Amino acid sequence: MIYTVADEAGMRLETGLPSLGLGHVPQRVVVQRLTVRLCVLWLCPMGCGSLETRCLWDCPLCRPPGSCELPQLDRETLCQWSTLSYPGLVKELCALFIGSELIPKDDLNDLIDRAFSRFRHREVVHLSRLRNGLNVLELWHGVTYAFKDLSLSCTAQFLQYFLEKREKHVTVVVGTSGDTGSAAIESVQGAKNVDIIVLLPKGHCTKIQELQMTTVLKENVHVFGVEGNSDELDEPIKTVFADVAFVKKHNLMSLNSINWSRVLVQMAHHFFAYFQCTPSLDTHPLPLVEVVVPTGAAGNLAAGYIAQKIGLPIRLAVAVNRNDIIHRTVQQGDFSLSEAVKSTLASAMDIQVPYNMERVFWLLSGCDSQVTRALMEQFERTQSVNLPKELHSKLSEVVTSESVSDEAITQTMGRCWEENQYLLCPHSAVAVNYHYQQMDRQQPSTPRCCLAPASAAKFPEAVLAAGLTPETPAEIVALEHKETRCTPMRRGDNWTLMLQDTIEDLSRRWRGHALNASQ
Repeated sequence: MIYTVADEAGMRLETGLPSLGLGHVPQRVVVQRLTVRLCVLWLCPMGCGSLETRCLWDCPLCRPPGSCELPQLDRETLCQWSTLSYPGLVKELCALFIGSELIPKDDLNDLIDRAFSRFRHREVVHLSRLRNGLNVLELWHGVTYAFKDLSLSCTAQFLQYFLEKREKHVTVVVGTSGDTGSAAIESVQGAKNVDIIVLLPKGHCTKIQELQMTTVLKENVHVFGVEGNSDELDEPIKTVFADVAFVKKHNLMSLNSINWSRVLVQMAHHFFAYFQCTPSLDTHPLPLVEVVVPTGAAGNLAAGYIAQKIGLPIRLAVAVNRNDIIHRTVQQGDFSLSEAVKSTLASAMDIQVPYNMERVFWLLSGCDSQVTRALMEQFERTQSVNLPKELHSKLSEVVTSESVSDEAITQTMGRCWEENQYLLCPHSAVAVNYHYQQMDRQQPSTPRCCLAPASAAKFPEAVLAAGLTPETPAEIVALEHKETRCTPMRRGDNWTLMLQDTIEDLSRRWRGHALNASQ
């Protein structure tokens, strides 16, 4: 369950990790973090100690293009699952894709229980039913008050399971615009087989997001504050991962939604939303529920589309901020970069390259890797692709979209407070704005659920911009009084060399610990 992905059967990952004797994959798989496949990396079960490309289940991943055979859930299974808790749904979904030969069922269930043990809400996620048919699924009851706690906590447990069995060590390198870094740190802090290096953009995160990273003082956590934006801090990471021998030597990996195990867990959001919001499971066919997905990198969208593909009767609506590449792709087939990333109140969605769209394109094309690879290679060369008519038609059949301005975000936050005394974070407001638009147009509507990726407590600046009063939990207030640790990466420093030196030092330390333990 250690991420990056292969391109197609017969292709080798350009990650520097041992291949299975396969062919060449374009450098983009590492450098731009784009992925066609759903495969993951995991520790070789034969005990050789290497990290290999393998698939978690022998379904579409290792078969020729066009034989896209995802598991299919029948009506009986959906009815059985309808009474499950959120953790119960995660267990069932993971068991569908992770064979017992990889992780025995009892072990898998224990890992998932352990992953969710620190969540504040007894349900792990919670549905708030508000006025005028507004359903908000709160995905932010984890340690860092953001949805990424859900998938990363599971991914980290899977990772540690294999590392401990093989007595191996990895170094995780993460570039973050805010939430991914803190959730990744929390998921592995204190783990004896994992070191984590996080690069955060100094001054471009909220104060709370930064403190959630810099106040974790565990020995295996290493945070750098970069004097640059999130695009700039990605450059040294790309350079390091492009060095195949270096990646292999130091067992490097990253933690973002390119990791299939994260997308797998995020499928549970859609199942839980459906079962909570569907009026009945007694009708034929089963009724639809619309799930509104606020997104930047399209991980939750990919998860929703896969859930739809395996039999969940949902309709998908994707809501983005002014960084609208996904909206333009859905509406016009225009998958092209804007001139620059626009800074918005929904800052975690300020993303130019929604790399999970490649997964969506691959599935929509009937798992045709050649078609998808050609599209993505053109995108990398020209930063602009017009989707083929047939592919765009299929995309617009399965998802609708909306782009939301900062003004609309603050208006939505204000309206939701006025009508419900309920504070939305700016990212959740992007989704709820879509709901309000549909309500105001008096469109005939199926039941609808808006995914809420973060707590408003993390974004007091946006709450104030909406003319509202922030509500700050005691745990977040306490961050301001904790000791911090953060190494600066200043303009003029060689960021790549600093990152390489840190990685090499961690490898030396691990080898020293392993040697002492064996003596």
